[in-house]
Amino acid sequence: MPGTRRRAALELVETIAVALVLALLVRAFVLESFLVIGYSMEPTLHNGERLFVNKLVYRIREPQRGDIVVFRYPFNPSRDFIKRVVAVAGETVEIREGRVFVDGRFLMEPYVQSQDFATHPAVLVPPGHVYVLGDNRRNSEDSRVFGPFPTRYVKGRAFLLYWPLSRLHLISVVSEPGPAQAAPAPAGL
Repeated sequence: MPGTRRRAALELVETIAVALVLALLVRAFVLESFLVIGYSMEPTLHNGERLFVNKLVYRIREPQRGDIVVFRYPFNPSRDFIKRVVAVAGETVEIREGRVFVDGRFLMEPYVQSQDFATHPAVLVPPGHVYVLGDNRRNSEDSRVFGPFPTRYVKGRAFLLYWPLSRLHLISVVSEPGPAQAAPAPAGL
């Protein structure tokens, strides 16, 4: 009998150890939970919401326009930020009176609720870099401040909002530049 209890205890310890190692590997390379802190991604994401970040996707492909990414803040890599990719390597991004243009084409952004009306000069996104903006432009520290940053800072793509349960949904890519077109007139003109 004592040998049976000992074997059972040993199997339990082994099972817990294997589960712990697997959980750590999944968190390090595949999937990580992230807490949204702040208001820079409203109305898409809200302060206090929790989501899962796919860390594997960018081992297979580069970030794409429209992806919502979690990345290490360029000025302090110990902090994580979350923003939307609006331009990738080789593209030129310019902001005219709050409207974003990628390679001269107006970027349709139905998710932007709080627009600022600032102008930022054209920036060519270098190879291996991305340009990101928060959806709440009046309350976002993003590439307008720190410029394009290396994709090696990107931890992963947000793909599932799981908390609160009432907002449970897959996070989809919704941002593509429209066909070459004139920009809409600024408000108030």
